[in-house]
Amino acid sequence: MNSLCQRLLSVLFLTVLLWAPQAHAAERFDDTPRIAVISAFEPELVLLLDKLEHARKYSANGVEFTTGTLQGKPAVLFLSGISMVNAAMNTQLALDRFNVSHIVFSGIAGGVNPSLHIGDVTVVERWGQYLEVLMARETAPGVFSLGERGDTGFPHFGMMYTRPVKVKSAAEPKIHKKFWFDVDPELLDMAKGLRNVELSACDAAHECLNRQPRIVIGGNGVSGPAFLDNAALREHVFAAFHANVVDMESAACAMVAYSNDVPFIAFRSLSDLAGGGEGANEMHTFMNIAAANSAKVLLAFLDAWK
Repeated sequence: MNSLCQRLLSVLFLTVLLWAPQAHAAERFDDTPRIAVISAFEPELVLLLDKLEHARKYSANGVEFTTGTLQGKPAVLFLSGISMVNAAMNTQLALDRFNVSHIVFSGIAGGVNPSLHIGDVTVVERWGQYLEVLMARETAPGVFSLGERGDTGFPHFGMMYTRPVKVKSAAEPKIHKKFWFDVDPELLDMAKGLRNVELSACDAAHECLNRQPRIVIGGNGVSGPAFLDNAALREHVFAAFHANVVDMESAACAMVAYSNDVPFIAFRSLSDLAGGGEGANEMHTFMNIAAANSAKVLLAFLDAWK
């Protein structure tokens, strides 16, 4: 190829680069510092939307965001969607579109700790993804081997060996392995100061619990992309991770918060016992009580936030 052709190709290449559409960050809807208040699905969020003042709606990628003032605090409320991918994707979407100062989650969960009961509201110290697993090779009936991969650090459940995820963060940009994602210690201290929150034992349809619910601060929570309704796996999750609760979103939100260096905390009320109760799963029976109790604690938390 002669030099003239090379020069012409170079000019053509530069022209294409200059005229090609340039990728750019999505514009923020507004710049007001706001607390992101998240729930997984509508029955959990509607209780909080009813308390929101000066509401204004926005939409991005089909997700509806509502800004306003909640308990005197600037906030943006939205649904994460159910399960881990939705929760991670839409939490990041909110961070990209709004000036999010903190992230709080309110919703229902399955109880794993046998000392907890339906209707109780948990505020755990850290979240992990218990179904981020290696499915081990079965080398003999009921015998599983990790081969050269080594021990993952947690007791296994049959062929399932939980392992940490590889992440980057604003503070630690190199890839590193991490299982537990801590909630913000200052927010947790604020939650420990909650007093006299009147939790519900009955719903509007007069479906009632057999004991008065309570707020439980501390311990661990785990999340995964499966609805847990199995007594044996529930026992394993409690023994392996010392978990109080299991859900399908919180650990994903906690991981996104960690990567973006945004403080996070979650309020989760038990709607069922994750397969540990007698008879059918209790979620649809006690979901409304659990959602209401979680919202009550979150509202009390925001009200006490100075």
